[in-house]
Amino acid sequence: MDGSAFRLDGQVALVTGGGTGLGFGICQALVDAGARVVMTGRREELLHDACVELKGSAQYLRHDLDDLPSIPVLVEEIEDRFGPLDILVNNAGNHLKKPVVETSDAEFASILHTHLCGSYALSRECGRRMMERKSGSIVMIASMTALFGIPFVSAYGAAKSAIAGLTRALTVEFAPYGVRVNAIAPGWFDTELSRRAFQGDPRRRDRILERTPMGTLGDVIDVGRAAVYLSSPAGKFVTGVVLPVDGGASIGF
Repeated sequence: MDGSAFRLDGQVALVTGGGTGLGFGICQALVDAGARVVMTGRREELLHDACVELKGSAQYLRHDLDDLPSIPVLVEEIEDRFGPLDILVNNAGNHLKKPVVETSDAEFASILHTHLCGSYALSRECGRRMMERKSGSIVMIASMTALFGIPFVSAYGAAKSAIAGLTRALTVEFAPYGVRVNAIAPGWFDTELSRRAFQGDPRRRDRILERTPMGTLGDVIDVGRAAVYLSSPAGKFVTGVVLPVDGGASIGF
């Protein structure tokens, strides 16, 4: 097999929420594949430290995805400074764990606004430019909550289910112009956030591992490598899919 089919040399990638967790794993994998990465997020210190860890192979711009009117300006600035965007990874998001009956309308709307409206606006602006160039890859980050019901995350689950639907809608509009749109549905991963959650609820880790056929948590680089595949020449005939990267959790019993 020609390994160059999985390379992204010279391509410019934008990863939202790239400073920590899955976002950082995605940035790391893209850099390893040869891409020039621009990461965004709200916390500049985390972005700076992430870029240092990637040894100068990534740059960052501080940006709040909830500020929808600023998104066209952000995309223009990135392309002016770093070149035309070849890859967009919509990773940034927020989370809320509450029973449905305790979740307010404002809280529900806030989760949808960040995940869905932010991803939509950024995909629209990047997609417009990619369509003109007849080339590009957009990768959404969905979730296990888009595949089956998980208690106490109704807003998050609704947002991620909408992301899966948005992936399919964008696919059929963008594909004739050479732009592919796919989603990754991550399972459970070893991140700082998950470690904190397990400390507060040790039984939760056991329940997750019991329903994951591979019996382990994933490494964040696993999601990153899936993003590389979906954006590389190796995935050139793949569009409109929601790809679970979950150790079998979505089909486990």
